[in-house]
Amino acid sequence: MIAIYILPIYVLANFYVCQWFMKWLDAVLNGHLNMVARVIIWIVYWVLSLGMYITAAVPEGPIRKFFHVEGTYWYGVVLYVLLIIGICDIIRLIMRKSKKTPKDEPVLTRGKYIAIGAFCIASILAVAIYGGIQARTIYNTSYEVNVDKSGNKIDNLNIVVVSDQHMGYSVGTAMMRDMVDKINAYHPDIVLMAGDIFDNNYDALEDPEELIKIYRSIESKYGVYAVYGNHDIDEEIIAGFTFPSEGKLTADTRMNEFLEKAGVKNLRDEYVLIDDSFYVYGRPDYQKEGHGIEGRKSPEEVTSELDKNLPIIVIDHQPRELKELSNAGVDLDISGHTHDGQIFPLNLTAKIMWENPCGLLKVGNMYSMVTSGVGFFGPGVRVGTEAEVVDLKVNFDK
Repeated sequence: MIAIYILPIYVLANFYVCQWFMKWLDAVLNGHLNMVARVIIWIVYWVLSLGMYITAAVPEGPIRKFFHVEGTYWYGVVLYVLLIIGICDIIRLIMRKSKKTPKDEPVLTRGKYIAIGAFCIASILAVAIYGGIQARTIYNTSYEVNVDKSGNKIDNLNIVVVSDQHMGYSVGTAMMRDMVDKINAYHPDIVLMAGDIFDNNYDALEDPEELIKIYRSIESKYGVYAVYGNHDIDEEIIAGFTFPSEGKLTADTRMNEFLEKAGVKNLRDEYVLIDDSFYVYGRPDYQKEGHGIEGRKSPEEVTSELDKNLPIIVIDHQPRELKELSNAGVDLDISGHTHDGQIFPLNLTAKIMWENPCGLLKVGNMYSMVTSGVGFFGPGVRVGTEAEVVDLKVNFDK
């Protein structure tokens, strides 16, 4: 529903950007931009800028995929277009006021105006290219923690964590193959996936059978365990924003089948005791638990049946209830969801919204580890953040 609410603002923002570009191009052509060219530019611009909304109106297929990828990418870039040209226009207005230039006289000469516009366009292109590449480049991150419990048969555990793959139109086989290569390079004892494996629409997967084959190539001593996130459900979505739906939202049954075929154990408010040495508990998503679960268990209920003398690892898509989980005896809480804000300046606001927006944080006797994720949602860019595969080494001290 948010996607509908922001549509008027988004349209106004794009109107401002398109007008700015027309004015600059007219200056470059010394006033010779004819009406036919203006109409063509307007049509092309608005088709591209409204790509993410066009996606919702066309059937499944190559056209829908094109507008989804293009539209979400455009959506992310427009933020920086507004920032760059907005700053330039504000400076120009300040200059007009300070110099008391009449409204019918230009503040800048044509040459300077063209040069500043060219600088703005070059800056926008640089940010757009960088953001697009950065969103599709997966980095390696490593942490090491000490848990003051006995691991029974094991003294340490090498966990590899991934989250927020958002497989769909924008994230396909190439990125997943890169992710798995990075996972295997760490020689993990266990792999944990902290939700948002899919991007709502199973039909958007590039090649499900090939993706299953890629997932099955993960090499892990104790296997691969996962939880669902708020996007692992069958729900209409535009640029990362969802629409209200009647009834309880659930995963497309093909998502469940995908994970089963891929060798990924999906934990639904349940735990496994691994090698009689440590627990892994998977929680449903805080907002959209779905999948036949009527209200997820509280932190106290999560650990009530567990032997608290053994290490307890919880996978919870959203990094919430950290203090409560710590008080309940959890030793390690693994999360994603935040994307570390994904794009500047949202990475700054993420620090306000979340106790642990990204990275490692000790809460009481528990460690909260939040990954920025592998893929992306909504805007197809990353600026100021990194996609990552996390290697977490856990030493058991007792």
